[in-house]
Amino acid sequence: MYDPRLETFLCVADNGSFNKAAEVLYISPPAVIKQINGLEKSLGFSLFLRTHRGLFLTAAGASLAEDARYVIQYSNCLLYSSDAA
Repeated sequence: MYDPRLETFLCVADNGSFNKAAEVLYISPPAVIKQINGLEKSLGFSLFLRTHRGLFLTAAGASLAEDARYVIQYSNCLLYSSDAA
């Protein structure tokens, strides 16, 4: 199921940083962190390994990233397809 927090998750995964993702998304770093923490809590597992050198996807996070890209792409196709009208 599509969850808007997936887009934030992918942005963090692609940028390797809450701060960089916040800049790209034009929201504050605490807002990004809150979304990721909420997503992790609802899923019941960690998506990132947080270190002093940055963020790294866990195995579960890498799997979700792959699936999330598909879900977002599929959702966009359904919403913006001329055949859907």
